[in-house]
Amino acid sequence: MAASARRQPGRARLLAMFLVGAGLLILGVAAFFMLPEPDAIASDELSALPLRVEYPAPQLELTDLEGNPVSLADYRGQVILVNNWATWCPPCKAEMPTLQAYYDDYSATGFTIIAIDAGDPVADVVAFVEDYSLTFPVWPDQTQKATVAFRNPGLPSSYVIDRDGVVRLAWTGAISRKTLDKFVTPLLEE
Repeated sequence: MAASARRQPGRARLLAMFLVGAGLLILGVAAFFMLPEPDAIASDELSALPLRVEYPAPQLELTDLEGNPVSLADYRGQVILVNNWATWCPPCKAEMPTLQAYYDDYSATGFTIIAIDAGDPVADVVAFVEDYSLTFPVWPDQTQKATVAFRNPGLPSSYVIDRDGVVRLAWTGAISRKTLDKFVTPLLEE
């Protein structure tokens, strides 16, 4: 009798695990059929979300495309979106028109984008800037100082520095306009 009583909880536990597993399988199948097809999702809805951070912006000095020395400190008092990218990076290419449009809309408010290329030949960076009609500052970074200074985990990576020189947002992945409006625009109003 005691052995029979011990088997019952084992069977009940097995039945419960089976039912939970079957329920999860059914939920997974239902979710699969309820998700929209990838083409049905608008590209402006796909975006990495920023992490709210708070640390001093790194001291970073490079040269611009004309060979002039430049520094993040030169932009103190502005809100800066530093975008680390590369000419060969598909999500970097995809977000550039969005970044340019946002820059066009907000550059008069003390906002700038500094796009720092991660090691491509300068001629390739210049061609990219021309192809995408970029008007914000673009800095080539042959030695990848920026990726080290910002501890980049991948490309594209972006960081928003407030007017006081504090990094407030950080994210890896392409940025949508919706994300810029939601997270960066409020910093412009501070």
